Amino acid sequence: MNRQLKEKIDESVNAVLPITLIVLLLSIFVVPMETGTLSLFLVGAAMLIVGMAFFQLGAEMSMTPLGEGVGSRIIKSRHLWTLIFVCLMMGIIITIAEPDLQVLANQVPSVPNSVLIGTVAAGVGCFLVLAVLRILFRRSLPVLLCILYALLLLLSFVAPGDFIAVAFDSGGVTTGPMTVPFIMALGIGLSSTRSDKNGASDSFGLISFCSIGPIVMVLLLGIFFHPEDAAYNATPIPDVVTMQDVMREFVEKIPSYAQEVALSILPVLAVFVLFELFSKRHHRRRIIRMSVGFLYTIIGLILFLTGVNIGFAPVGSLLGSALAVPSRRWLLIPIGALIGYYIVKAEPAVQVLNRQVEDVTNGLISRSSMNLCLSVGISVSVALALLRVLTGFHIYWLLIPGYITALAMTRFVPRVFVGIAFDSGGVASGPMTSTFLLPLAMGVCTAVGGNVVTDAFGVVAMVAMAPLIAIQIMGIRYQLALRRFAAVASVLMDDIDDDAILVFEEE
Repeated sequence: MNRQLKEKIDESVNAVLPITLIVLLLSIFVVPMETGTLSLFLVGAAMLIVGMAFFQLGAEMSMTPLGEGVGSRIIKSRHLWTLIFVCLMMGIIITIAEPDLQVLANQVPSVPNSVLIGTVAAGVGCFLVLAVLRILFRRSLPVLLCILYALLLLLSFVAPGDFIAVAFDSGGVTTGPMTVPFIMALGIGLSSTRSDKNGASDSFGLISFCSIGPIVMVLLLGIFFHPEDAAYNATPIPDVVTMQDVMREFVEKIPSYAQEVALSILPVLAVFVLFELFSKRHHRRRIIRMSVGFLYTIIGLILFLTGVNIGFAPVGSLLGSALAVPSRRWLLIPIGALIGYYIVKAEPAVQVLNRQVEDVTNGLISRSSMNLCLSVGISVSVALALLRVLTGFHIYWLLIPGYITALAMTRFVPRVFVGIAFDSGGVASGPMTSTFLLPLAMGVCTAVGGNVVTDAFGVVAMVAMAPLIAIQIMGIRYQLALRRFAAVASVLMDDIDDDAILVFEEE
């Protein structure tokens, strides 16, 4: 087996195994499941592991070098309108290829899928242009984020109330496994031509802008479509008895997901071909490697989406409805927190971000510290989101204080941590959130008789908001530790100078 692929599989096992064990324990002690349903989940977990491994390896081999190449090429061209056009088109193309967006579009039947996807893609394209111009003209990320989120919250008060949670969820699902590797690499490519001290830190922040854009556009869409009757389609549990039935479910659905992934990635492949024809940036061996990387990416996404949608989504809905009964309702919050702690580790885009953070910061911010910080933040956010589903209070009571806190913290946090924090918000809410946590919240909401649109939706938005605070807390701790280290170093240097003076005087 390819050594790199084996390493990725080992990482995927470590990421997926905890959430698998949690569901297994719940099925034994709390929520009994039929053998067929549990078999679907276990096969889905296996496909998740293999798919995530292939995807991460493929992203390293193809999406990352392509993004860096496009970024460095357009910044060197010095043609502003060329840069704007390329970034706009790349944002639209890469968003249409995002599988998470298909999941959300299918869950909002009051708006046609093509309309919702086109609206979100336009939002990403426009705000990617804004993010790139920020890097080019060296504008402050915290200041722009404060302005944009203030305008965003003001716009949300004008939009239909039943559509606010859906809009904020769209900002989370947009930046998923297809979007993150490319946009992160694009930022690195853009900032690589800069030699100033803020060049590395400015490579972060693109994903945060690309998360704001869809929210703005979907809120505007809600004003015109008036989607008060939007509803979430409950995930059906297939009727399976034998392992043959289980395997048939997966085999029958693989072609449809393969077609979806192939159609989504075709525009990205077209960009790759055109980029190589015009730039001739890579030599033949690198082009072959990147082509193999695209193949790995396609295989990984097919396996990942099939495993998540067929194996995980039905179990999430079942667990939600079973845990929401009065006798077990008290268990929902701690179980949700536990699931939130481990589910973020299974997001493929999170691992891509963590690796690039470690590379850009030269190991200053390690993958393990990023994983721990994100896990704690998501754990708290999932617990709060499920509490909101149970009680039915408005999402504003969580989003507004959360965003105000996150934006206020930007004044006290090192610049690099601000970009990483707001990027992590978009990355953390990926396929696992939209196909496991959202059905879980939907199952709870249905069982307690709540409003699915206003109560079940919003869990993705909560997951996206948590890292904004958690990562910046890590930044504040890092800054305090750095100051303590500087103080100790200063004292030691003073002692050394005093000793040197004494020795000189004695001589």
